[in-house]
Amino acid sequence: MSTPRKRNPTAVFAFWIGLLGLVLMPIPLFVGLILGGGLAFVALVLAVIGLLKSRHAAGRGIGWSVWALVFVALTYGGISVGGGVIW
Repeated sequence: MSTPRKRNPTAVFAFWIGLLGLVLMPIPLFVGLILGGGLAFVALVLAVIGLLKSRHAAGRGIGWSVWALVFVALTYGGISVGGGVIW
């Protein structure tokens, strides 16, 4: 009998939320700042939780979590140079 496969849906969810935040960030007039920044914060929290869970899931989800952190960094980097604020 095989052992059940351990998964890490938190990491996958963090990836997609982070990508959505990055895509929505360039919307002008503070809409992107609120949507992109808010989703990036949620993705940051989920990515950290996904990294912590990957220790118990036999390493599953590390890649998804790292990419989510990259998207968060790109989103906040874009916001810091005026993305979502100026038109």
